[in-house]
Amino acid sequence: MTITSFKPEFTQAFHDLNIEWLETFFYVEDFDREVLGNPQQYILNRGGHIFFAMEHDKVLGTVALMPHNEAYFELTKMAVSPEARGKKIGQMLMQHCIDFAKENHFNLMLYSNTKLENAIYIYKKFGFIEIPVEENSPYKRSNIKMIRTTSI
Repeated sequence: MTITSFKPEFTQAFHDLNIEWLETFFYVEDFDREVLGNPQQYILNRGGHIFFAMEHDKVLGTVALMPHNEAYFELTKMAVSPEARGKKIGQMLMQHCIDFAKENHFNLMLYSNTKLENAIYIYKKFGFIEIPVEENSPYKRSNIKMIRTTSI
């Protein structure tokens, strides 16, 4: 298993993995459609990054780091293909993002939902702490916001 950075040929996999995940666990919001439909505009052109977990040239998972403000990047759009779930690919992607944030001197934040008990457990295991969700959160489904500073 390797983790690689965005390549244009992975655009459809980024979209499809995230749509599948959202439809399985929640629903697709308008903001999701905008970002997933144009990751170049919403993530990469703004200084963000998209990573992919690969095995034998097949994309098994993905995650994005989207600039949020000067100090934080949002860890977002993490999804793993259904047949690869349970193989700790999400944790590998998470560790890659944490290492990347440390190397590049920025902090991480994320929005989630407490319905995802396993995900919340993993976020805490990786050093994220809960903070209040602002009223104008970009995601209607979000009921928890977490941050992780690079000094952790």
